[in-house]
Parts: sequence; C-alpha cells; structure tokens
Amino acid sequence: GIIGETKRAMEAVLPRNRANVAKHPRHNLVLISCSSKALPILFPQHGPGRKHSRQIQLASWQSTIAFVHAEELIRGLIHSDGCRFVARQPRNGKVYRYSRYCFSNKSRDIMRIFCEHLDLLAVNWTLTDPEQAQVARRESVELLDRVVGPKR
Repeated sequence: GIIGETKRAMEAVLPRNRANVAKHPRHNLVLISCSSKALPILFPQHGPGRKHSRQIQLASWQSTIAFVHAEELIRGLIHSDGCRFVARQPRNGKVYRYSRYCFSNKSRDIMRIFCEHLDLLAVNWTLTDPEQAQVARRESVELLDRVVGPKR
C-alpha cells in the first residue's frame, strides 16, 4: 500500500514524469525513483552531503502545506523513519504490554519538524535522545493509529 501510494503521489505532483518501482537486488527494500528538472524546486533542502550535517529548513510555501497537511506529513515521516511496536514493561512480576510509536532521524532539523507537527495534532511525545522521539500515551497512540494507519 505504501509503495503504490508513494508512486501515485509522485506521478500526481509530476504528471509528465513516470515513477519507477524496483526491488533492491540484495536487500528487502523497494526503490521508487522519478527524474524531473522540477525536483530541486520541490525539494530545495536537497544538496550535497548527508542530510544530518546540513540545515534542513522548510521553505515558506512548504511550511504552509505542511501546516495544512500535518497528518500526511507525520504519516509519511513515520512510514519512512518510524515504527509502531508493542513495548513490554515488567512490573511486580507481571508483564504489561502497550503500543507506542518511535521516530528516529540523525537530523535535528527533521526531528524538530516532526515534533512541531506532532504538537499541531496535540500528540504527546518525548525525546528519548536527540535522534529519537516516542509516543507512548494511549490517547496519542490511538490518534496516530488513525493518522498513520497500518503499514501494508
């Protein structure tokens, strides 16, 4: 589902270009690619070097779109660099299980963007370290379950 949705979104934004899907020859992943001269305009953050070693700042037009579509931004970020899992917490001889979300990224700017948009959705989150945010409160996990949906 994520692959098809990504391909359709790329082709909707770049209707004159075709998105290609290819399975990686050695690893369990899929590469989705699209070539266009418009990509540097759509993604002005792209540049040489690793993203965590350069500034990642949304352009004002991107911020406006991300504000209006905060749910979609969070969904995409979790699908790319996050996960939902069941934590097991032993206490007094019992093991309690509860769902939580985790998002990791080495870029502090991307972490900031992620957390700012969680705030817009009133999702309670904590930084477990500078490169990882977690959502553990039941109400917030339930909200993200509705926003993110299952990874298919």
